[in-house]
Amino acid sequence: MKIKAIITGSTGMVGGGVLHECLNHPEVESVLVINRRTCNVQHPKLKEIIHSDFSDFGSIESALSGYNAAFLCMGVSSVGMKEEKFRYLTYDLTMALAKSLAKLNPEITFTYVSGAATDSSEKGRSMWARVKGKTENDLLKLPVKQAYMFRPAIITPTKGLKNTYTAYKVMKPLLPVFRFLFPNYVSSLRELGLAMIHVTLNGYNKKVLEVKDIVSLAKE
Repeated sequence: MKIKAIITGSTGMVGGGVLHECLNHPEVESVLVINRRTCNVQHPKLKEIIHSDFSDFGSIESALSGYNAAFLCMGVSSVGMKEEKFRYLTYDLTMALAKSLAKLNPEITFTYVSGAATDSSEKGRSMWARVKGKTENDLLKLPVKQAYMFRPAIITPTKGLKNTYTAYKVMKPLLPVFRFLFPNYVSSLRELGLAMIHVTLNGYNKKVLEVKDIVSLAKE
């Protein structure tokens, strides 16, 4: 099976890194990115749709069929944000696309990037963790072939990519030390992208993947 993937969040660090791995992977046949602004990447495998309203994909549904993978990498920081707005940007927009894709492509595999310490109970004190937990839970309920929730923690950026978060640029000299001392909390952006590709191709024995699962899957 060759992967035909849809990627969201490709103008950010995580989505851009996943896009990079997809474009360079022999088992990925084609990639569609959906963005509000262009990701400024050109490649024979790549198509891009600029779409302003991520709460409604009806106007572009005709372009969303025929895909067997969705790498859902769109996300925002919760710092300084009210729960209602964070829920809208994180849960509502992700589910709007996921529901459309589930209807159009029931054999699709969803991989969603949430984060370490996401709250599956949806009842904890941390607002962002509850919202991410609900997003994970409801994605897992959709009628699709398979769905996997990825929970990276510290991510080592891919050299040469432009969308690296400032914090990671500052921390760059220390990241190898963190990885040595805390291997269960650090993975590379390349490992994340490869793990998402590999789980789509081969599946995995867990639906929720922590850092050690991501690193293990990337080696397959």
